[in-house]
Amino acid sequence: LGTHSHTQKISLPSFLRTDRSFPSLPFRSPHTAMSSVAVEPLLRYHRRTEVSGLRKVANPCCSSSSLNCSRQKLFHRGKCKLRVRRRSTAPFVIRASSSSSSSSTALAETFESSGDVFFRHSFPVTQTETVEGKIFVRVDQENGKGNWHLTVGCSLPGKWILHWGVSYVNDIGSEWDQPPKHMRPSGSMPVKNYAIETPLKKPSGDDPFYEVKIDIDPKSAIAAINFVLKDEETGAWYQHKGRDFKVPLVDYLLEDGTVFGSNSFVIWPDILLKPETDSTLEPDDVKREDRKVEGIYEEQPITKHIAIENSVTVSVRKCPETSKNLLYLETDLPEVVVHWGVCRDDAKNWETPPGPHPPETVIFKEKALRTLLQPKEDGRGCSGLFTLEEGLAGFLFVLKLNDNTWLKCKGNDFYVPLSNSSILHSESGQEHFKDAAASVKALDQNQGSDTAFTNEIIKEIRNLVSGISSDNSRKVKTKEAQESILQEIEKLAAEAYSIFRSSIPTFKEEVVLEEELEQAPPKKSSGTGSGYEIVLQGFNWESHKSGRWYMELKEKAEDIASLGFTVVWLPPPTESVSPEGYMPKDLYNLNSRYGNIYELKELVGKLHELGIKVLGDAVLNHRCAQYQNQNGIWNIFGGRLNWDDRAVVADDPHFQGRGNKSSGDNFHAAPNIDHSQDFVRKDIKGWMRWLREEIGYDGWRLDFVRGFWGGYVKDYMDATSPYFAVGEYWDSLSYTYGEMDHNQDAHRQRIIDWINATSGSAGAFDVTTKGVLHAALERCEYWRLADEKGKPPGVVGWWPSRAVTFVENHDTGSTQGHWRFPGGKEMQGYAYILTHPGTPAVFFDHVYSNYRSEIAALLAFRNRHKLHCRSIVQISKAARDVYAAIIDEKVAVKIGPGHFEPPNGPRKWSPALEGRDYKIWESS
Repeated sequence: LGTHSHTQKISLPSFLRTDRSFPSLPFRSPHTAMSSVAVEPLLRYHRRTEVSGLRKVANPCCSSSSLNCSRQKLFHRGKCKLRVRRRSTAPFVIRASSSSSSSSTALAETFESSGDVFFRHSFPVTQTETVEGKIFVRVDQENGKGNWHLTVGCSLPGKWILHWGVSYVNDIGSEWDQPPKHMRPSGSMPVKNYAIETPLKKPSGDDPFYEVKIDIDPKSAIAAINFVLKDEETGAWYQHKGRDFKVPLVDYLLEDGTVFGSNSFVIWPDILLKPETDSTLEPDDVKREDRKVEGIYEEQPITKHIAIENSVTVSVRKCPETSKNLLYLETDLPEVVVHWGVCRDDAKNWETPPGPHPPETVIFKEKALRTLLQPKEDGRGCSGLFTLEEGLAGFLFVLKLNDNTWLKCKGNDFYVPLSNSSILHSESGQEHFKDAAASVKALDQNQGSDTAFTNEIIKEIRNLVSGISSDNSRKVKTKEAQESILQEIEKLAAEAYSIFRSSIPTFKEEVVLEEELEQAPPKKSSGTGSGYEIVLQGFNWESHKSGRWYMELKEKAEDIASLGFTVVWLPPPTESVSPEGYMPKDLYNLNSRYGNIYELKELVGKLHELGIKVLGDAVLNHRCAQYQNQNGIWNIFGGRLNWDDRAVVADDPHFQGRGNKSSGDNFHAAPNIDHSQDFVRKDIKGWMRWLREEIGYDGWRLDFVRGFWGGYVKDYMDATSPYFAVGEYWDSLSYTYGEMDHNQDAHRQRIIDWINATSGSAGAFDVTTKGVLHAALERCEYWRLADEKGKPPGVVGWWPSRAVTFVENHDTGSTQGHWRFPGGKEMQGYAYILTHPGTPAVFFDHVYSNYRSEIAALLAFRNRHKLHCRSIVQISKAARDVYAAIIDEKVAVKIGPGHFEPPNGPRKWSPALEGRDYKIWESS
């Protein structure tokens, strides 16, 4: 990230942000554009089973709701109440006869009493409802006493927080300030030095609205009250059409008609009368007039998604007379069609079985059957009985509510095993090595005609894997030796993989061959450090504002070292169009908003004295030009690297480059650099080597690496030999109808592909793990934290030594909040990443907050137990409300509200750390 919000800071048009793809979540930040309350907000993952008082609205992602609302307005204290009634939405209207229903009930009772049921399981199913409510704002006077109040409320259930501040008359230095203490309602908490957060409460038990009341002093110097509304249960923020809500209390106008002292959008410009003044006067000369405020009441619509929980229970037993399988399926859904089939092996290929079939069954395209389940006699759901022949491996099905809504199991088909043997699954302790050997074997078989060089690589990998397996059985080799062998395997695997699956560079192959002949093979560097690294992001989105951030961080250096951090990531050092540094201009000019080059060198020197490595934030994808071409396009560069438009890619229409086409995704806010040009790569390598020598950087954080081929990154890493390097490869996770898929293999594969293109010379931020943690913690779906093979579902589950895990950074959190971690659950995230493999990165704002003591304890625990980027994870439990794992056979961790205790046996476990919904044990 690092770059996607910069267009706001320099007031570029919105179309310039279209190609920066984020994880399917809209922007939300107290002071930048957030999701509009008038359109679908980002509440896709809210779990709620009670929908009283809500109104369903149309939603293409979940149009088959089982709720229908009859809206009837009832006015109570000037507010609007909504009523809901339920109706059926089944796609069929055929009903089974009463005799059929009775027969089904009798069979169900037989299943309940039978002792030979060999499979019984309840599958959770979730429907998503879209509901609509209101945000209201009221300004009124208390009983004519002259005391005015601003009341903000919301009609939807949730844990609502008012995030608010004030603007003062003639104050142009800040859009938001904290209100005076006498204005703050009870329960208010300060947010840094610019805002207050106040919880909304119900005035009475039967009141459908949540609200908060703020006292207004008409004689104060406050010009306006600004706010946004936050649902703390989901972390969602609500604004008005992407701008902060603003209630002006003093309506000074400038000549252009804007409100003096703020850039925020005014929702209600006529709350106060405008003063009659000479428009030629300066704002400071405008005389404030006493005016009478009339009571107002305004509403804005708000929509969000809630989850409706149901379940499907399946029981299977053998019929003693016919030896056929009898499968009984029941659900609490009122009416549903089962779309089903059977499979004969583990491939799970659907086929239609011979009859007899249940009543109300039809054949669908000769590939599956559809059965309308029959209502239960007690009216609580429906059920069906299926008779299945012998010799089948499993029963496959999905639930169809109507043509637009299908319910699956964690994103996949429901699967029911039809024999005792197919229920049992075991995993060997050597699964990691067996998978590697199996992959090599398959690669060897499928590529029989490949070069002798590739065959030699495969042979070496196989020998190394076999060596580790045999040494494990003899318990001869030390763990350090095994880790060394694993590093060699990773290097060889990266080379072999790049032969079969790598991006094609845009320059001609002959040029590459000439370069290979002229230059000796570059020295390889893994870029992973010692494997025991813990990274601190040493800045946030606002750090540049002090103008002396380097010196402020230097003052904290000893504290950072005492916490156990081994690497600090510093902000971009170059001159930049945007103050945050992500729109670089003259690369050799290191006088930035964070400080000058001498202060930067002083900071780096101090960190080195304390044994801390330093990462420079290198923006290589794009660069801002100093001059215009003959067409008025900004694509001519100045300074020491005075490139012309040949350095700009040709397929970005905004900047008319004369280079080759881009080897990645374009970032349209600045000219995208064409790394296929020899002179560009030569200059960038020279600049990065200069930074290493002059400043003392030990490695790199690489911004927006989606924009150019990973092979160029390998070239830059080989030229600079970093101790540690990590790229920001960020794109959207996989979603179906607005719901995050359980299987995120495609997403993490794209990150793995980029790492492979660098030949493993750099790692990547594990965006997949962050996204899965979001969904798991927001919706209490901790089963998401294990993939289909029982491994961690992110990059850390496939290539942990190259995965840099994180909870938040300057883009996702801070004051931008573009993808904020679920509120109040940050420590669950840190309990996960600081006990698991991968290289954890901790956000500055969390270290210097009320989370400090808990994070410090986790850091000390990780260092004490020597957990590292290749630590072995054994997932013990991944259920709805709890996830638990054992790491390196010496640490056990659980996150979530559910219960877990590590089993005592040869190894005794004792509690080590505990916090809200997480607990960690150590073995003794």
